[in-house]
Amino acid sequence: MITIFMADAINIDIDDQADRRFLIMEKNYDVIIVGAGPGGIFCAYELKEKRPDMKILLIEKGRSIEKRQCPKRVTGVCAHCQPCSITTGFAGAGAFSDGKLSLSPDVGGTLPDILGYDEATKLIHESDEIYLKFGADKSVYGVDKAAEIREIRRKAINANLKLVECPIRHLGTEEGYKIYGLLQKHLEEVGVDLLFNSPVASLGIENGQVTSVTTEKGETFCSDRVVIAVGRDGADWFKDLCHEVGIETKPGTVDVGVRVEVRDEVMQFLNENLYEAKLIYHTPTFDDKVRTFCTNPSGEVATEYYDNNLAVVNGHAYKAQEYKTNNTNFALLVSKNFTKPFNTPIEYGKQIAQLSNMLCGGKILVQTYGDFKRGRRTTDERLCRNNLIPTLKDAVPGDLSLVFPHRIMVDLDEMIQALDKVTPGIASEETLMYGVEVKFYSNKVIVDKNFETSIKGLHAIGDGAGVTRGLQQASANGISVARSILAAKEGN
Repeated sequence: MITIFMADAINIDIDDQADRRFLIMEKNYDVIIVGAGPGGIFCAYELKEKRPDMKILLIEKGRSIEKRQCPKRVTGVCAHCQPCSITTGFAGAGAFSDGKLSLSPDVGGTLPDILGYDEATKLIHESDEIYLKFGADKSVYGVDKAAEIREIRRKAINANLKLVECPIRHLGTEEGYKIYGLLQKHLEEVGVDLLFNSPVASLGIENGQVTSVTTEKGETFCSDRVVIAVGRDGADWFKDLCHEVGIETKPGTVDVGVRVEVRDEVMQFLNENLYEAKLIYHTPTFDDKVRTFCTNPSGEVATEYYDNNLAVVNGHAYKAQEYKTNNTNFALLVSKNFTKPFNTPIEYGKQIAQLSNMLCGGKILVQTYGDFKRGRRTTDERLCRNNLIPTLKDAVPGDLSLVFPHRIMVDLDEMIQALDKVTPGIASEETLMYGVEVKFYSNKVIVDKNFETSIKGLHAIGDGAGVTRGLQQASANGISVARSILAAKEGN
């Protein structure tokens, strides 16, 4: 039997009780999955593929995919929906992302460290086949342009940049939404119980063994196998849960930086031959790691809202020609690792983002590279005469030096200068820099090769656990943990 609970799509602070379809629901499950992002989806998919008789509950704090609608896309004004439909709901932040699938274990997480390189490669291939089954574009970027990629690598080496070769399958924002919609329909049809608009409040644990999950509405569901598959939006919640129940963790990396926007012409050679050029730089002044991330050719810069209306910047790109722009955007992320006694890297990233929000009235700050170099605030007047037109229309002109520590400012400047040697024009005075972009996957949960935590029967996967950093490895991670659970249950 299919059981689905849903809430209205975009109402703020709604009481979803009136809209819930109360059907008879199981209280005991073989597996409970918390979080309906790619990791949770592919875990449920694999469990049902191998054991159709299994009783599986997938709990999600956001909405079903057909009810995930952002009013800002129509009105141009954020309605501060609770929870935000851009970052939560079925498919997680991936539903409205650019939808890039990185088809190499070298990109997107630490699966090779946990499972081994060959096994991670195999799982990525298997998860890719599932995306293709549900309608993903068969085209792959970065596999048939050997001469062009060789030229890009040569320029990168001359600039002391490392080019990470990674084939890319591009779903596109609108096509990715459709694919995840079909995956939701499939899970419903094979009998996965889906519980939406239901944040998890606590876990039941007895003698070191997980026993149950309780939602904020007071509903308790029992299982001896629970998979925590929350994404970046749930990383802070999971960190607190780990502290509360004694799950072993260690401080991870926090990525903080900006989203850069240039004209398509500046990035044309990279876009046409790699779609997303993954470049890594160790800065000469501080020897910090800076990397490019999430390139969106002909895309648009966007705002994401996390808990407490924290606004951070991101980017999207559509497949359909009518949605394309004249600009390319990509992230520059500075990776920061911390040592004792500091153990709250997520809070560090949030504090920087909150400072930017404070200066911009809860919106995203934008500055031209010319003003960035001079240490002066970008004004409305200077932004209006810029030839490069911002795609994020409500971004507020400002000064990133009032937000970032000096060290990060220097890292970003040196990275932009290095990139300019690979694709001239990046360091143009008119280049736009939006802040702040933060990736909240810093809570690194200690897991074994089965992704089981220090609590027996409790598994942790995906971005929120610090295991992955993208759609493809998160999806592969879901398949892997499903097989671990199946093997354990067969062993019992």
